[in-house]
Amino acid sequence: MPRDITDEQIEAYRRDGFTGPVPVLTDEEVARYRAGLEAFERESGKKLDFPERSKSYLLFDWADEIVHHPRVLDAVEELIGPNILVYHLTMHIKEAGTDAIVVWHQDDDYFRLSPAEQVTAWVALSDASERAGCMRMVPGSFREGRIPHDKRPSPDHVIRAGKGIFDRYRDSDGTPVPVGAGEMSLHHTHTVHSSGPNRADDRRIGVGISYIPTHVRPTTEPRTSTLLVRGVDEYRHFHEETRLETGLTPAARAAHAVAYEHYMAATGIPR
Repeated sequence: MPRDITDEQIEAYRRDGFTGPVPVLTDEEVARYRAGLEAFERESGKKLDFPERSKSYLLFDWADEIVHHPRVLDAVEELIGPNILVYHLTMHIKEAGTDAIVVWHQDDDYFRLSPAEQVTAWVALSDASERAGCMRMVPGSFREGRIPHDKRPSPDHVIRAGKGIFDRYRDSDGTPVPVGAGEMSLHHTHTVHSSGPNRADDRRIGVGISYIPTHVRPTTEPRTSTLLVRGVDEYRHFHEETRLETGLTPAARAAHAVAYEHYMAATGIPR
């Protein structure tokens, strides 16, 4: 079968540390997944927030489908091989007309994995145009390895810990990587990236999925947990998660709570 990710995009990832857009979801899937998210918000009476924004695939059927989606995994497999774990997932939602931003940073500053082969698949459930605050990425920055980050918390920072690379890049630096609803971008764990405020008329909804090959191990303690989504895990470097059976059941909430605590303890992010 033809691949959704092209040879040119694979080459761009190897050269620049990112690529996109890659088409992965149908219009029907986008509508269904977004409807599932927003139904939960209506029923809970609030916008999706932590802890549900983190490791959402252990709580919601729609998020479970996305992390297991064959078109997503086929593209990821081209970059990191056939044995794939989900290390983490964060819902990245910017409401329309708001000032929320993501400061320049590298994913590995939080994850601390070795070797540094984690790839983030950023799947859009609404259009992430430049006006909506799409990601900007610095080509080739992944070759520097891990860059020191500082803490400068702000109410406008989407990343709660406020960690980032400050005073080195301007807002206009890097390359914008817009993706439409149903498309995704892919970036390396050491690729420096950011995103600006959403000036569009719709919410900017992104599903940020951190995938790793099974041979990758944590470099800090305590360990977090991961979910095997393709292939086999002969290494067992992490606590093992079990795939969601039915969303939002007491069992699902309990499993999510355990995984969330593992992640928060491993990364030291404030609750």
